[in-house]
Amino acid sequence: MKRMASRQRTIQVWRGLESRVDEAVELLELADDEELAADLSSEAAAIGEEIERQAFELAFSGPYDDRSAVISIYAGSGGIDSQDWTEMLLRMYQRWAERAGFDVDLVDLVEGEEAGLKSAMLEVKGESEGGGAYGWLRSEHGVHRLVRISPFDQNHARHTSFARVEIMPETEGAAEVEIDDDDIKIDVYRASGNGGQNVQKNSTAVRITHLPTGFVVSCQNERSLRRNRESAMRVLEARLLMLEEQKREEERLAIRGDHIEAGWGNQIRSYVLQPYRMVKDLRTQFETSDADRVLDGDIDEFLRASLQHQIGQQSRREGALA
Repeated sequence: MKRMASRQRTIQVWRGLESRVDEAVELLELADDEELAADLSSEAAAIGEEIERQAFELAFSGPYDDRSAVISIYAGSGGIDSQDWTEMLLRMYQRWAERAGFDVDLVDLVEGEEAGLKSAMLEVKGESEGGGAYGWLRSEHGVHRLVRISPFDQNHARHTSFARVEIMPETEGAAEVEIDDDDIKIDVYRASGNGGQNVQKNSTAVRITHLPTGFVVSCQNERSLRRNRESAMRVLEARLLMLEEQKREEERLAIRGDHIEAGWGNQIRSYVLQPYRMVKDLRTQFETSDADRVLDGDIDEFLRASLQHQIGQQSRREGALA
């Protein structure tokens, strides 16, 4: 019903634009004075702007683009710097989501021994300007690279750090993903805070292992064992849903004969703080010198550039098939 209502709204918008164009054409045939011509010119410009806006929203036409998102961030190569980089990315996405009007729930954190985070997971819920959180964020999936003077190096050497970002859509119920109780192992433990100090006297944190795939999901943010288990199950369902989508996409690519590159080599964006300041997306070539603004959560231009890039790729594929 939710998807049907969304499709109906889209149809109404395009039908409204069609009516406006028809009316403008009829008036154009009758236009015989400058004042009417000026009005028609303004109307044509307004229609053009609305068509561009609606065309951009076509980027949110994927099957899961209206859904909430689960963001997982993992420290890669780079030692302590990569763990610090993971924490910086977590803050960047939290700041972006809050400014965009999404609700943000921190699901799990695994802290580094000295600084930063080994991994982090959060849920971004809601819709904003045409798409859900997943529709906006799915292009962030990949490896993010940071170059800077390390604050953890006594020699003030320049270090390169990597972190992997994983974006998954939340499922809309158990019907989408079936999980057999015999296929999961659930461990319960005490949630811990900085320095390993227990923040809960009772065991409320949950770790769920999906035995067939080896996926492990932890949640310790909630104070209730039941709520932590529900959050962990939602994330596991999202991960299994994405696994099925990846399998289907690999089958499609195999049929087309395209080559797939997977793994840590798929670096999508570089954040350079030394010897100059620049953030550059390696897929769209969009870049900015205001790295501080980006790290503070202002990534809208990168998201829009990625969505426009996807629209262009889709148009080229459709043109090649035509």
